[in-house]
Amino acid sequence: MTIEQYSNYNDENLIKIFKALADPVRLNILRILSKRESELGCGEIGELLDMSKSAVSYHFKTLREAGLTITRKAGQNKFVRLNHETLEKYSLTNLINNL
Repeated sequence: MTIEQYSNYNDENLIKIFKALADPVRLNILRILSKRESELGCGEIGELLDMSKSAVSYHFKTLREAGLTITRKAGQNKFVRLNHETLEKYSLTNLINNL
């Protein structure tokens, strides 16, 4: 991979991350997840935010596609947690922890 290709790859990832961080609801989701040691059920987060399942699902998808969260499915339930690998890679850990 050339430097230019690497730079473009990183730029695309950063754009996704910053777009995900630019929404107050997604910031609240990250804030909730950063205060917990383990994963949380998507429904539980939706209840905390007083949002419909479809609305919160859209935000989870955006966060997941930006690499900020990881979703695990167990039966009909979904659980989400922070993706610490991405947070560390882009030096976002302190930012997220201080929301």
